[in-house]
Amino acid sequence: MLRKLFNLLSKKIVIISGLILLQLFIFLGLILVLSEYFVPIYFILVILSIAMSIYIINKNDNPSFKIIWILFILAVPVFGGLIYLLFGGQKVPKALRKRDLESYDLYHDEAGQNMEIMELLEQEDSVAHKQARYLWKNAFYPIYQHTETTYFPIGEKKFEAMIEELKKAERFIFLEYFIIAPGVMWNTILEILIEKVKQGVEVRVMYDDFGCITYLPNDYYLILRKLGIKAKVFNPVKPRLAIQMNNRDHRKILVIDGKVAMTGGINLADEYINEKERFGHWKDTSVMIKGEAVWNFTLMFLQFWNYDEEVRDNVYDYKASEEELCDIQQDGYVQPFSDSPTDEENVGENTHLNMINGANKYVYMTTPYLVIDQEMKTALLLAAKNGVDVRILTPHIPDKWYVFEVTRANYRDLIAGGVKIYEYTPGFVHAKSFVADDKMAVVGTVNMDYRSYYLHYECGIWFYRSSVVMDVKKDFLATLEKSHQVTLEECTEVSIFVRILRAILYLFSPML
Repeated sequence: MLRKLFNLLSKKIVIISGLILLQLFIFLGLILVLSEYFVPIYFILVILSIAMSIYIINKNDNPSFKIIWILFILAVPVFGGLIYLLFGGQKVPKALRKRDLESYDLYHDEAGQNMEIMELLEQEDSVAHKQARYLWKNAFYPIYQHTETTYFPIGEKKFEAMIEELKKAERFIFLEYFIIAPGVMWNTILEILIEKVKQGVEVRVMYDDFGCITYLPNDYYLILRKLGIKAKVFNPVKPRLAIQMNNRDHRKILVIDGKVAMTGGINLADEYINEKERFGHWKDTSVMIKGEAVWNFTLMFLQFWNYDEEVRDNVYDYKASEEELCDIQQDGYVQPFSDSPTDEENVGENTHLNMINGANKYVYMTTPYLVIDQEMKTALLLAAKNGVDVRILTPHIPDKWYVFEVTRANYRDLIAGGVKIYEYTPGFVHAKSFVADDKMAVVGTVNMDYRSYYLHYECGIWFYRSSVVMDVKKDFLATLEKSHQVTLEECTEVSIFVRILRAILYLFSPML
């Protein structure tokens, strides 16, 4: 069975790669055929490069991303403009942007905010109120009080709770994950899903095609449908020369009966629960909520699911009643949110910036990748210079060596400015969390890198005065005991060859 699956995956990758190479050969062939018209074509391409440079300069985009493309066009003036049209011209495909905006419009009105909660929060803490108001006004997801919270400091704990909650499902189960891979974790979950379908529970599964390209066969969603599970693939990978496959569904969402939801960094694959070792010990985190705030995740899932449906769901069919939530205990303020690359609002990055800029005593961050732009670096350094205890936890054993080198390339300036950086020596950190001043925390899917901030669909939960806040802090400090604090001397002792490599990779960091 495993060999068959591997053969299917290998065949899929070979076909896609072959078709892209075929397009490249056709492209090069056209250049050779037109070589006799070299002079006029040369001037046309140079003019195109100049026009693209002017366009990039005036484009409302991330400065780091603009600079790298301008430098590239200057370095390769003949083909630079053409390559930009193929690979960088439109961050989000027009069809995808149009689809999302229409779909979001349908659901914004369903996520109403209880203004009494906002007024209460404003009286309690103006900084927290600004953060909550930002998420409500710009991401259109309200904040709640009537919600219980649970923090999972490791994937194994989340898996145990997930199995327990799935077995309790009575009406519906929604699963949306970046990666689903056959193994102990997914096979166990799938057995429960099949049993729940037999019991009459509605089960829907949505996964990202690129995230699962090396794990699942091309038609896996059809296999799930034969089992009675409603299944979809997000943004199917197509063999295109122009890279329009950057916008991936990086979210991790579980919703059960409108009463329970989970999110965090943990995908449905064995390395996330340390059943399979890939990069040493895998450190990841997740959160579970029960109560009113689950509604935000229900809307997130249905918004994605219904974008291509002729008959859309009545979202209120999937909302838990007040009677179903009557036993829920209040645990501070809870605000689940989503971020999309199809609008002009960088919700994930701005939420992180708000946490950093609003901190008075400390802000602790955990991220697998530290591929940041100048705006984020400036915020971190300013907080440290203002006397805030700024600490960042990253992996010691990387999953992508080139991204790891860019991560380490950021260490020297940050440490010199007062930021403390630690590497998790037992292995790989995949958690994405922020905690500040014993008051607020964020746990979700957003990495501190360009892809999460600008290209991917992401989600998370902002907590204020919740038990999760102190749980995140305790977990962070406990993890530091197993980590190595990077010193400035270590950064300066790096060889000249590594420095050159990092400088080159850093130049291309917005594309990694």
